[in-house]
Amino acid sequence: MDKIKVKIISWIKKNPVEFWILLAIIIVGAILRFYKIDQYMTFLGDEGRDVIIVRKIFTELHPPLIGPGTSIGNMYLGPLYYYMMAIPLLVAGFSPIGPAIMIAVLGVITIGFVWWVGRIWFDKKAGLIAAGLYAIAPIVIIYSRSSWNPNIMPFFSLLSIYSIWKVWREKKLNWLIVMGVSFTFALQSHYLALLLVPTLFVFWFRTLLGLRNNKKTGPFIKKTIIAFVVFLVLMSPLFIFDIRHNWMNFKAIYTFFTVRQTTVSIRPWMAVPKIPQMLDFVTKSVLVGKNSLAAILSSIGIGVGVAYLFISNFIKRRNFKIKGEYWMLISWLGFGLIGFGLYKQNIYDHYFGFLFAVPFLLIGIFISKLLSGGKITKILGSAALICLVYVNLVASPLLKEPNKLLQRSIHVSKVIEENSSGTPFNLAVIADTNYEDGYKYFLLKDNYPVVSIDAQVPSSVADQLFVVCELIPNSKCDPTHSPKAQVASFGWSKIDSSWEVDGAIVYKLVHSE
Repeated sequence: MDKIKVKIISWIKKNPVEFWILLAIIIVGAILRFYKIDQYMTFLGDEGRDVIIVRKIFTELHPPLIGPGTSIGNMYLGPLYYYMMAIPLLVAGFSPIGPAIMIAVLGVITIGFVWWVGRIWFDKKAGLIAAGLYAIAPIVIIYSRSSWNPNIMPFFSLLSIYSIWKVWREKKLNWLIVMGVSFTFALQSHYLALLLVPTLFVFWFRTLLGLRNNKKTGPFIKKTIIAFVVFLVLMSPLFIFDIRHNWMNFKAIYTFFTVRQTTVSIRPWMAVPKIPQMLDFVTKSVLVGKNSLAAILSSIGIGVGVAYLFISNFIKRRNFKIKGEYWMLISWLGFGLIGFGLYKQNIYDHYFGFLFAVPFLLIGIFISKLLSGGKITKILGSAALICLVYVNLVASPLLKEPNKLLQRSIHVSKVIEENSSGTPFNLAVIADTNYEDGYKYFLLKDNYPVVSIDAQVPSSVADQLFVVCELIPNSKCDPTHSPKAQVASFGWSKIDSSWEVDGAIVYKLVHSE
């Protein structure tokens, strides 16, 4: 520990300017993630479902074997994210703020990680520029302050790529095990992490070839086997679940990749023409705060920068060989864009989590090169950096009013508790993008007898039904005639009472006589 401390102090003394700039970036990034986190964090049905499941680890000694379900079919992720949530939720007294803070901490760590990778792969400026832009990027901030399984993917994806780099470049074979662990976490946060596999395999294979020439493949294969075993162990809960449930998850994944009319194409060449479109999509969402013009210019800048690498190297050395770290980033981004090009359904911002670091590292490298050139290139580099900082800051999510979703869930639950008379009740939510579990969590936490209604089980129908209407305007709500399953299953009803709570209306329904 003392040696590490001495090294850090020595590094700070040698690089005081870099240290203070990095510290400022970290502080800004932390403020943007932690400021009023309880008011800005997302807390809807998915987040409620997660904390209900994780709380049962302690209250019912019930560790889950599967994680959250995906939006397609009956596919489920592994449970690692739930296990990550457990201690923060417990420490926070079962408040959902605990896991959100965990995500924010991981987000701040990722800022430093982006700096470190940019610095050791390329140069100081590249690392600082990449980290600085990553710290203020609106989409990155949004997904760095709420508890949700895809939100851990940026860190673990970067760690996976960094690990294989340590193996390939420095021959640090123990990093194969780190890669196995980090890739498993990334995969269990979202199955799009599978798009990391080609890059990981390419550089794993390059390492194997290099060691084969030196006749040192034995330890490499041994560490690879250990890493694979670790991967299987971490994936085993999902495997056990499938055994118990007639291979439900495996069948869903098989269907996803074989019934391809509406899911994915298996012809990679069909995605190649879409690469510029996908690149623009990524840069617009991740790098430039949804600014369309800045996205086009950034995409052109990345494309021109990559082309310049090859052309300048050919002029100097008469070949197209470039530094391996460039290939790593190009491969990482390229396979990701091809994957999106093959995907036939809607693409959402959180899908880009496994790529979050890439555009920042690439743009950081190219701006660093411009700033290290002549007068004209320095002006271009400075202008590009200022524009990127500007478009991200003006789109900052902190400029918007907090959503206060967590507070609404708490307040609505309190109203239901105060008016339920302590007797069993059913719950329904009428909304465009929400469902019951966000409210249900606090009702269960406070030991109130909320009963999940099931039309096939008459005893599950209580004498009262609380309906939370989130539709805007509220006049769109007709709780007694809603087609919502929980309302329809309650039977003929009438409104007994209603309350307006934080923009939502809570109705108490009772059976019609």
